Amino acid sequence: MANQFKIAPEEDALLKLRAEFAIPTFRQMKAGAVAAELADEPCTYLCGNSLGLRAKRSKELVEEELNVWATRGVEGHFDHPLKRNWVGIADKINPYFAQLVGAQEEEVACMNTLTTNLHLMLNLFYKPTTERYKILCETKAFPSDQYAFATQVAARGYKPDDAIIALSPRAGEHTLRTEDILATIAREGARIALVLFPGVQFYTGQFFAIPEITAAAKAQGCVVGWDLAHAVGNVPLALHDWNVDFAVWCTYKYLNSGPGGIGGLFLHERWADLPVREAGWWGHDRATRFDMPPDFRPIRGAQGLQQSNPSVLAVAALLGALEVFAAAGGIAPVRARALRLTGYLEALLHKSRFYVPPERVFQDAAGNEQEGGKREGGKGKLAVTVITPEDAAQRGAQLSLVFLPTGRGVMPRVLRGLEERGVIGDSRKPDVIRLAPVALYNTFEDVERAVTVLEEVLAEVEKEGV
Repeated sequence: MANQFKIAPEEDALLKLRAEFAIPTFRQMKAGAVAAELADEPCTYLCGNSLGLRAKRSKELVEEELNVWATRGVEGHFDHPLKRNWVGIADKINPYFAQLVGAQEEEVACMNTLTTNLHLMLNLFYKPTTERYKILCETKAFPSDQYAFATQVAARGYKPDDAIIALSPRAGEHTLRTEDILATIAREGARIALVLFPGVQFYTGQFFAIPEITAAAKAQGCVVGWDLAHAVGNVPLALHDWNVDFAVWCTYKYLNSGPGGIGGLFLHERWADLPVREAGWWGHDRATRFDMPPDFRPIRGAQGLQQSNPSVLAVAALLGALEVFAAAGGIAPVRARALRLTGYLEALLHKSRFYVPPERVFQDAAGNEQEGGKREGGKGKLAVTVITPEDAAQRGAQLSLVFLPTGRGVMPRVLRGLEERGVIGDSRKPDVIRLAPVALYNTFEDVERAVTVLEEVLAEVEKEGV
């Protein structure tokens, strides 16, 4: 089954793009268990869902901007020697954003960071009434989203426990069923002011049914927004055609803009003339912005929400990464290769002697609870499973691995063993390690090595005892 995913290098059209990225070596990642003769080889980096690797083009553009700053100073705003006037550098991002999220250029803006943009959108769209005041989301939304929801409803005089409907998966399941989301919308729609879910869930890797959920919520009169942090650059999106009201995202994961990179947002064209509630000079009409008139006249559409001039260095880093993305041919070929890589990873994991079905997580937890956390003399069976949906259409590049027995400190030991051997994923306490083979720079050999090393580490943990 695994062989159906792997393709030969000569047939792998995107393989050449790996050379466009700086991949840390085993030595640089402090992988002390790797043989000395391999220390300067690239590590096995499967952490692009958390922080994407640096594109070489990003370094080039950032260094160019630093040089322009050094040699032209303030004149770089309007007389840039490389024709990237700083006054309009963020505008160069908009065509890329529009293609990635399926939007018109006027519907997207490169600005701020994700949570700041989320608050801007909530201030714009969350307008509770006596009858319609609830926000529908998921129980395990990323904490920053949860904090935003709670503070927004509290600022309007509501109690979060009452105003926020947070959905959980069914008992014995790891991910939300679309049918349960739709049923909640049908049942509670008249009381819901705003619906907001992640495009791809950060913990499980589930790809939500954006068009179906959006359509159902719009039919009930709800405003619909999406957090696309783990979706943009990972899965195909068509926000305009799907009738989404707004969306926000970061760019340092699958778009590779660098740590804390600049964010993005989408505002559907039907809201293009909505009054701006938190105006800033960078959202003012470009023709008169530097005349600095006393009255605000916004750019029509999403870019009218801009507030301050963006960091040129942050935008340059993003621009360099997006140029590589464009060289790949856009999201379609990237998604096609990602499906192969992630499918290959899943298939190889299923071959492991430690692999168990995902429902074992709940059986294990129940057994631990009934037996006071002890089994077989305190030695529970060591195992690994995947809680990301098996249906490839319901996930992105990421697989979320749970290590059993849960709550017994197995995951940190496995993570440490992987890192010592130069396999880089990331963890979510207490029991999850996320691995994401990224289409732009990972290889099928990366996937093979990751699974081989994981097997080795699990055997070591098994020998030591859990």
